[in-house]
Amino acid sequence: MIEIIPAIDILEGKCVRLEQGDYRMKKVYDADPLKVALSFQENGITRLHMVDLDGARSSHVINWGVLERLSARTSLKINFGGGIKTDDDLHIVFESGASMATIGSIAIKDKELFNSWMFAYGPEKIILGADVKDRMIVISGWQEVTDIEIIPFLTEYLAHGVKEVLCTDVSKDGMLLGASFELYNMIREKFPSIRLLASGGITSVADLEKLDAMGVYGAVIGKAYYEGRLTLKDLGKYTQS
Repeated sequence: MIEIIPAIDILEGKCVRLEQGDYRMKKVYDADPLKVALSFQENGITRLHMVDLDGARSSHVINWGVLERLSARTSLKINFGGGIKTDDDLHIVFESGASMATIGSIAIKDKELFNSWMFAYGPEKIILGADVKDRMIVISGWQEVTDIEIIPFLTEYLAHGVKEVLCTDVSKDGMLLGASFELYNMIREKFPSIRLLASGGITSVADLEKLDAMGVYGAVIGKAYYEGRLTLKDLGKYTQS
């Protein structure tokens, strides 16, 4: 059964959502991310995707204090991403309580460093971030579109031991228009053993059921939850142990 992974995006210490990664299109949903995280935990959620939007924009981890607070006060397994660019960044993320780290930009800009992290921490702790726009990889907080296509990108890193991939279709993110099913189906057909986490545009129970039927490993839920399109009750059948 597909794993439900709610997202908490942190900007200036608050829980926010953007549209298509545009910092000008932000909406604050709660000033206290811990309260949001506790509500997920109380309703059976076991894993959280936390994004340091300040860090993604600044190219170094900034909101490690929020991560530390959430990891200390909840039992959630936290997957942290945003701004991880150096050994020190990754060290502080794990020291602050993250169970996993999502690495995207470095996998493009410094392959040797990414592979060294894979070797040091293992594929259970390092998730490959594969954010795309028109199937081309985007990096640096979605501000930079590369000339690298998704399939060759994944082919290279799966050969280096990557097991889990978080793929966000930037054009879908925050738009509440449905997930990028064609993209995910293509990835699943090409790489049937991949633990694929789908993100961006997931809006309804029907979307979750379709992704589950496709064999997608996990679904990151963001704006649909915060806008009331998906409730914790809706997600209940996916959160049973």
